[in-house]
Formats: sequence, structure tokens, C-alpha cells
Amino acid sequence: MRINKYLSEAGVCSRRAADREIMAGHVRIGERTAQMGDQVLPGERVWFCGKLVEMEEEEILIAFHKPRGIVCTAEKREKNNIIDYINYPKRIYPAGRLDKDSEGLILLTNQGELVNRIMRAGNYHEKEYVVTVDREVTDGFLRGMQRGVYLKGLDVTTRPCHVKKQGKHRFTIILTQGYNRQIRRMCEAFGYQVTRLVRVRIMNIRLGNLKAGTWRPLTAKEKQELYRLTRNSYSTPGKKQEERTWTRRNNTKS
Repeated sequence: MRINKYLSEAGVCSRRAADREIMAGHVRIGERTAQMGDQVLPGERVWFCGKLVEMEEEEILIAFHKPRGIVCTAEKREKNNIIDYINYPKRIYPAGRLDKDSEGLILLTNQGELVNRIMRAGNYHEKEYVVTVDREVTDGFLRGMQRGVYLKGLDVTTRPCHVKKQGKHRFTIILTQGYNRQIRRMCEAFGYQVTRLVRVRIMNIRLGNLKAGTWRPLTAKEKQELYRLTRNSYSTPGKKQEERTWTRRNNTKS
């Protein structure tokens, strides 16, 4: 098994984060410092930042209502990191991110492969948000958001998405991407400022009445459906997947 996948499957961190740690020299296989692409052979021991990595047998999947101010990182140097805040008795890490100023649903787990399948934008998995802005939500604004927005700072155009007005200053939006501060950047492109952003759904998992700062384990039914939805998902980027358009994806659903 490749070393980055080994660390991911052990619940240490995502593959991408593992690659960074390997390049920084924080990972050992046996007595040697791990290099990118190294294989972990049966019987070999792996150390991460000086600690022995052991595969966790128990499958952990929890839903957490992240409050504003908490940072979705396992980095101990961040005093408001999500791992210390939850203080879960076993090693877990977040599936994706939710920016510091936002709140709402985030999943945490020790299932590295599942995290990769959920996070890959090429899998078109939905995430739903309730957004409050500082100006009245107009039909023109909604149409512009739905069509896709060019984000100058990132030099990308977002995918077309579902947007629906919920009140004078509030709307819901369903994304299948996760650019850094994407919704805030999209709103700013039209002269709007986000005053509150709450993620209420990740695929089939809903925030519901979960109070800010609390978590719950996923139900057996939720896990079964989550695994069904990710069964044919890629855990690494695939050309075929990235070539699919939003239109084809939605036609497939209907």
C-alpha cells in the first residue's frame, strides 16, 4: 500500500495532507524516512511525527455542527482546531472543510478512502447551504449565481448550481465544488456580502436540529446510503470524471 494511502486509511490525515507531511520529512517507514510513492509492505511499521501509526479497526463516522471560529484542521498549532474542540477519544479528521467564519455540518471519520470519495469535486456530490446576505436577494442575483460565476482571485468559473430564494436577505445554494470561500467570493462578484453561512447538508446527511458545538454518530441508515452514493466515486482524480458537465450529471439524476 502506498504510504499516503496507508496514513489516510489509518485515519491520520487525508492523502493530500499525507503528501505534505511526507515531503516535510515527518513520516518514517521502519528506520528510513519515507519518500513520495513509497510502499508499506506487510509487517512494516510506520511512524508519523515520531508516533507509531496503528490501523484503527472501528469504523467512525460522526456529524458535527461546527460553530463559527472553529478551524477545520488537525494542526495542533491552530488553537481553535476542530480536533481539540471535539476532543473525540480516538483519532479522526474532517472530511473536507468549512471556513472559519462559517458554521454548520461537517463530517469527521477515520475512513480515509471515504473522505477522498466525498471530497473529489469530480464526483459531483452535493453540499447545501443557507446563506444570509447584506442586501435584498433579487431575481437577477439568483440567475447570475445559478449560471456560474467567474472568480477573479482564483481565475476559475464555478459550475452552474441550484439557488433558491428563502427570504428578503436569504437563499439556499447547492454546490458540487468546494473552492476556498466559494460562496462568499460568488456573492462578492455581485456586490453582496455574506453575513451568515450555514451548511445544512452533505449528500444524504442533514444538519437537522443538531446544536452548534455538538456531534452525533451517523445512523446505520445514513451510513448505508452514504456508501451507496460513493460506491462508484473516484478517490483520486480521473479524466473521464472531470470531463462530465453539470448538465449531463443532472440529466442522469432525472
